[in-house]
Amino acid sequence: MARGIDESILSEDFSLESLIRTIPDYPKPGIQFRDITTLLADPTGLRASIDRIAKRYASAQIDCVAGIEARGFIFGTAIAYALGVGFIPIRKSGKLPGETIGRDFVLEYGEDRIEIHKGAIQPGNRVLLVDDLIATGGTAEAALELLKEIEAVIVEATFIVALPDLGGIERLRKTGTDVFWLSEFAGD
Repeated sequence: MARGIDESILSEDFSLESLIRTIPDYPKPGIQFRDITTLLADPTGLRASIDRIAKRYASAQIDCVAGIEARGFIFGTAIAYALGVGFIPIRKSGKLPGETIGRDFVLEYGEDRIEIHKGAIQPGNRVLLVDDLIATGGTAEAALELLKEIEAVIVEATFIVALPDLGGIERLRKTGTDVFWLSEFAGD
């Protein structure tokens, strides 16, 4: 059954923040973990998240949505579906079959690598990068570098939750990328 966008949930009056659970001291003391599983479990919250983002990019002429493993897959595929475009996964090293290209990056607790299938995105394709949360921005920055390496045109990087005090938004903006988010928690 087809559905339209419910304009009432697109309003700023409908708070997504109230649907995101905070778990103190996880995964280590001092961290306020923002758990989106409560948002995902709420049908109105999930729909509002997807519809708000889809409405923003409805006329942006996006060729595909790229989502960062793993929670970026949840939102990214739904957004791609709503926009009528394909979805491209950006995964951790060794998870994609076939030929890949990758990017190493540093995290607070070590190093990691993300990869994309070679040829999944053609040079000049207009890509929307999606993930659930932007904190320090290391993973998202690596994803942007990977997309730029394959000559994708990055429309924007979009997130469900932003933790602006951790610097990730500014980090991505320094790469020349516009950043959009639906909800934020300051002081984390």
